[in-house]
Amino acid sequence: MITVTPVMLSARSSPDEEKAIRSALFNWAFNARRRGSPAQPEEATALLAFVARSSLPLSDITKPQRARAALEAVSIKLDGTRSAGRTATMKRAILSNALSYAVELGLIDSNPLGAINWKAPRSSVGVDRRIVVNPEQARALLEAVRNTPRSGPHLVAFFACIYYAALRPEEAANLRLGNVQLRDDDSWGWIVVDEAAPEIDRQWTDAGQRRSARQLKHRAVGESRRAPAPPQLVALLRDHIAAAPDIDRTALLFRGERGSAISGLTYRNVWRRARVLALSQDQERTPLARRPYDLRHAAVSTWLSGGVPAAQVAEWAGHSVDVLLRVYAKCLDADQARSLARIAEALGDQ
Repeated sequence: MITVTPVMLSARSSPDEEKAIRSALFNWAFNARRRGSPAQPEEATALLAFVARSSLPLSDITKPQRARAALEAVSIKLDGTRSAGRTATMKRAILSNALSYAVELGLIDSNPLGAINWKAPRSSVGVDRRIVVNPEQARALLEAVRNTPRSGPHLVAFFACIYYAALRPEEAANLRLGNVQLRDDDSWGWIVVDEAAPEIDRQWTDAGQRRSARQLKHRAVGESRRAPAPPQLVALLRDHIAAAPDIDRTALLFRGERGSAISGLTYRNVWRRARVLALSQDQERTPLARRPYDLRHAAVSTWLSGGVPAAQVAEWAGHSVDVLLRVYAKCLDADQARSLARIAEALGDQ
């Protein structure tokens, strides 16, 4: 809505003024907890008053040229370049929902977006094979995390959950001891994931905290899934739990230095330093495991390349089979040497 609002103003603004308007909208006007509070700066109040005076009637959005301008706005980033296809599609969906609600309230007669011939910018949905680490590289990265000062030793098992069990970072950050099922020996265990805690700006949460627990992605409230924990992960989890004997079944398994939920900034900084330690200079400049999330891609790719049926991989990773095959199509057979040998065998002696 911040992207589209400037399109619905009668008065034009300079780039610097538009930036200030977006900031006022984001931090105050569209934040129900902060809107109109005594802490709202006078400058923001003046800008919002200008927006109110300059706002066109909502009915203007039903004009084709205005609706197209709104769709064009969601397709362009602030630097003038094209948005990613998924970003533009998401913003269009939000705008469409808002306009459908306006129809429901009787403010406009129909949602105009359906009549506009518009397509989101093209973007790849598949995983780039260049980001996927092999098992040897993954082990080297985890060891580098262990050797990263301060937070590193406490986060080895956190990153291992993403790599070995294909957890999303927001799922691993919300794990509790009760989610981990380990046997007495070092055989395979299970991780039962029932909630995720994505990190968002404190000002957008009801409790004023960075992480807010919610249902799993693409799942109903209360629905859970199981992910396998191989012996390598079991050993790391045992070491992590042994280092915190006071932890109970309901406490977060991975916590910051002050005992609070782990910060995304903290684990991203540790990961960045670990890449420098574990990878060569040439590798470090590539997309290889650039984000902690790429460990999840490596896990799913490894399962598929190892011959695990797609339906089983989808269940463990929390995907649909259709999405799994589209996203990981390039990773279904990562062993190029084996593939080339098959082609050579098929060609026979020439």
